[in-house]
Amino acid sequence: MIRCLAIDDEPLALQQLAAYIGKVPFLELAAQCQSALEARKFLEQDTVDAIFCDINMPDLNGMDFVKSLQAAPMVVFTTAYAEYAVEGFKVNAVDYLLKPFGLQDFQRAANRIKERLDATTPLPQQGGGGGESDTIFVKTEYRIVKVTIADIRYIEAMSEYLKIYLEGEPKPIITLLSMKKMEERLPDHFMRIHRSYIVNLLKIQEVNKNRVIMDADTYLPIGDMYKDAFQSYLDTKFLGK
Repeated sequence: MIRCLAIDDEPLALQQLAAYIGKVPFLELAAQCQSALEARKFLEQDTVDAIFCDINMPDLNGMDFVKSLQAAPMVVFTTAYAEYAVEGFKVNAVDYLLKPFGLQDFQRAANRIKERLDATTPLPQQGGGGGESDTIFVKTEYRIVKVTIADIRYIEAMSEYLKIYLEGEPKPIITLLSMKKMEERLPDHFMRIHRSYIVNLLKIQEVNKNRVIMDADTYLPIGDMYKDAFQSYLDTKFLGK
């Protein structure tokens, strides 16, 4: 599923966006916001794969909002003003929907989002010999690279991008992918301990209060909503009174 954020200051237009998202089988509505400022607060706490965003909004318009994001998700602009189309594509918008638009136009934009995200999804792995089930492929900087799962130390979410930190590599691999999709592909010894972090449980050196210590320089926080699951894992491994 492609997680989407709908943004429009007009309640009826926002309701229509939410309804259209619900009619596309591969889209999932993560949230709907009536301002860019509200959307910014949401993205500080969660991630999405795509944004359907109105341009003409008070306080902060949609175009400036997208430009302000450090790493923007896939964006489809919606507006009643055709003159914004060229400017919209300058910020690498996937599509531009001119109000009033129908479900067919919306479906076209959704299909374009899916095509882009499919191009960055790890290639499917076949089971069997050769250890292929222990590897994934991810797209980074116009290259598709092979990653050995056992080498992954931890994964950090950065908007709609992921940083994959590998054993023995000074710099992470950065790829356009959601945490949800990565979680689905990783084996059981990986666990999400925070909205922004997945860790390889086999690489943990120490647990100190609400932090996981991967090495002398890497301390990862344990989020409140993930504490119970992580503590349950610790209980299965703990020796002592």
